[in-house]
Amino acid sequence: MFSQLENIKGKYIEVGKTLSDPAAMTDMKRFAQLNKEYKELEKVVNIYEKYKLVLSNIDSNKQILNTESDEEFREMAKSDLTQLEAEKQKFEDDLRNLLVPKEPEDDRNVLLEIRAGTGGDEAGIFAGDLARMYTRYCETRGWKVIIASASDGSAGGYKEVVLEIEGEEVYGRMKFESGVHRVQRIPLTEAKGRVHTSAVTVAVLPEADEVEVIVNEADIRLDVFRASGAGGQHVNRTESAVRLTHIPTGTVVECQAERSQHKNREAAMKMLKTRIYESAVRKHEDEIAARRKTLVSTGDRSAKIRTYNYPQGRITDHRINLSVYNLDSFMGGDIGNMIDALAVAEQSEKLKEGGVAF
Repeated sequence: MFSQLENIKGKYIEVGKTLSDPAAMTDMKRFAQLNKEYKELEKVVNIYEKYKLVLSNIDSNKQILNTESDEEFREMAKSDLTQLEAEKQKFEDDLRNLLVPKEPEDDRNVLLEIRAGTGGDEAGIFAGDLARMYTRYCETRGWKVIIASASDGSAGGYKEVVLEIEGEEVYGRMKFESGVHRVQRIPLTEAKGRVHTSAVTVAVLPEADEVEVIVNEADIRLDVFRASGAGGQHVNRTESAVRLTHIPTGTVVECQAERSQHKNREAAMKMLKTRIYESAVRKHEDEIAARRKTLVSTGDRSAKIRTYNYPQGRITDHRINLSVYNLDSFMGGDIGNMIDALAVAEQSEKLKEGGVAF
């Protein structure tokens, strides 16, 4: 393990020298990649240096206990040693987590699809609640969110909405949200005050790079139509909305976020490539899930992953059997702790697979 950490430190120094060379600025794409790699390596190296210092201090205190006769001095060394051992354990845990290989898709932007399922109008309303929840969470992370496409529900919310989310490590955080979200509450349309159960499906799709998905233009059917929703006369009079159909796979996407048909076509093409790319990612994640005890990161759309119980003010994630009772703030975007718990569960599974140890 120490040889691995020393290699990482050597790589960190090497990348730092490359970044300081003015010639590195001539290729901005490569420069950005190196800068990102440098920051990732820096996290490991900083903890590694602190870890080595703690190990050195532990040795010094043990030496004092072995050689020192002054009892007061020995007691101080014992006290310090207890604290140092705790710090050593923490740094080892941190290093184990950092040394577990990240999924290659974790740094990608995503398309977040939310679809109303069983429950009629109430499912559509809850789909709107989830869209608002995710949007507010993204805002706290400094991520950019735009509505790529939307189909309004008859009583509010959405029949379907697609959010395009851009930022740092978006898929690595949002991938845990794929699956069926169940809500138990009294709908606004319920006259007798009975609790109903409805469901909404969430799918998180990592955005594809241009080089990863090649789509033949001859395989695409283009349809244009008038956009719906707010926007005044322009929306009603201009056929700016775009629908693309990938004939070989039957994949269909729509985009009406922009006023320009050209911009909507560009956005729709990106969505189309992302959905085609997603099938390969899903296969990869299913293979991972087959080796694990839980479905933390599979994105299985048919799996019921979470229940939102309004009468009890409770949210339960069924994959890790975790319940929290902060429903109001949770629906307001305060979902970070839940995602953290899911990330820890996934990390634990990876550690068991990889056997990272000191």
